[in-house]
Amino acid sequence: MEQPKTPIEAVDQLERLYARAVSALTQSISRYAETGVPPTPDERALFRYPELRVTYLSGGRVPKLSRAYGQLMWPGEYGVTITQPAYFRRYLLDQLDLLVADYDAELSVRVSGSEIPYSFVLDAAGAAAFENVPAEDLARHFPAPRLTQVGDAVVDGLRVERLDGMRPLALFDAPRIDYSLKRIQHYTGAPWSDVQPWILFTNYQRYVEEFVRWAAAAVKDGPKGWALSCPGNVLIESGDPDAQAKALDAPWRKYQMPAYHLKTPDSDGVTLVNIGVGPSNAKTITDHLAVLRPHCWLMIGHCGGLRHTQRIGDYVLAHAYLRRDKILDDRVPLEIPIPAIAEIQIALQQAATAIVGGDDKEELRRRLRTGTVVSYADRNWELNYNQERQLLSQSRAVAVDMESACIATQGFRLRVPYGVLLCISDKPAHGEIKLPGVSDRFYDSAIGGHLQIGLETIALLKQNRDRLHSRKLRAFDEPPFR
Repeated sequence: MEQPKTPIEAVDQLERLYARAVSALTQSISRYAETGVPPTPDERALFRYPELRVTYLSGGRVPKLSRAYGQLMWPGEYGVTITQPAYFRRYLLDQLDLLVADYDAELSVRVSGSEIPYSFVLDAAGAAAFENVPAEDLARHFPAPRLTQVGDAVVDGLRVERLDGMRPLALFDAPRIDYSLKRIQHYTGAPWSDVQPWILFTNYQRYVEEFVRWAAAAVKDGPKGWALSCPGNVLIESGDPDAQAKALDAPWRKYQMPAYHLKTPDSDGVTLVNIGVGPSNAKTITDHLAVLRPHCWLMIGHCGGLRHTQRIGDYVLAHAYLRRDKILDDRVPLEIPIPAIAEIQIALQQAATAIVGGDDKEELRRRLRTGTVVSYADRNWELNYNQERQLLSQSRAVAVDMESACIATQGFRLRVPYGVLLCISDKPAHGEIKLPGVSDRFYDSAIGGHLQIGLETIALLKQNRDRLHSRKLRAFDEPPFR
């Protein structure tokens, strides 16, 4: 075990140990593919994640802090296995700097007992070199993913008892993170490392096209170093005069939830993911994106309006959620409230004022409603309207969709600040059902402004990011890392 004196030294050591482990594993796999010689026990002992530990001594400093992370609740040791430390370097330093400064915490780095699955270190090109080697042979001689070691026990508040008494330092450990990194790439078609910390979700391709036009213009005419990452590993760099055409031609149809990332040199750009229709996709992608610890995610899809005074093209800012999608009932029981995050609600309303209202406050009042959004898993919920009508009325719901409740509940569960701003595309309870002609007029007139509200919200949140991570998301016995 090494005893670094500063967070920088600790992260440097994590990077060295991780690089050594990955190098040893990939070299051994290559040798096996060429010669059939498996790793020796001594060689296999190198295929392990590094582990970061933080020790908070009894009798140490006990600061009173108002932030939602960077707190050590109990004296003792906290630890977590680490993957991709070079990518997470800034995040790790931010977390460790707080603990060392506020608690005089001591740091240590060691090789853990957790092996790195071989499939987690092979990219698509590397994996192709082993297509002729049976997977069962590789799994016999090299570490393979084990679902018993990948889970969300810490996230869901289950007490994890270790023989050494060490407490979890972070919500996710290395195997869980690596599992999700691979899934992000599989579902979105773009490198996981291109995901930006400000995430927009939408449920229709037309929002993507509007985002692509905006992002391509930013790349074409914006500062040097900006880039647009698209599905199919299409990367468009700053100054490219054909940025929009290349982005729109990216092979997004090959992927279940295509993602586009406007990258900036300081890794503070915006990601848009088209999650499609339904709460299942919403849960799937948020389960994985959460391991990257984004600053927030926002839903900017469309919905059905439930009030007579609403008009197609009006906006709904969700303050509460009626969860009828059933997708997370086993993880987050229905009796647990999902609170609105004040900082995001304020930013969404300010952005809507700037884009829609301008100087006309009455126009904003006419076009923006706040209230409860109900989410169903069944797209044809209208066929059961007679049975649902009383519940909708009692809940005072103002809009209905399929994804918003899941996005918000996952944000609450996974400690990622969240918000929902929807645009009304039909009014099923008042005879204005979604028909092709009506939908086309809605799309043509509303999507551009709706997307701009989402982007303006992110710009506002960036100015106040230190207060964004709300204490509403903090559990009683929360791991120290955000």
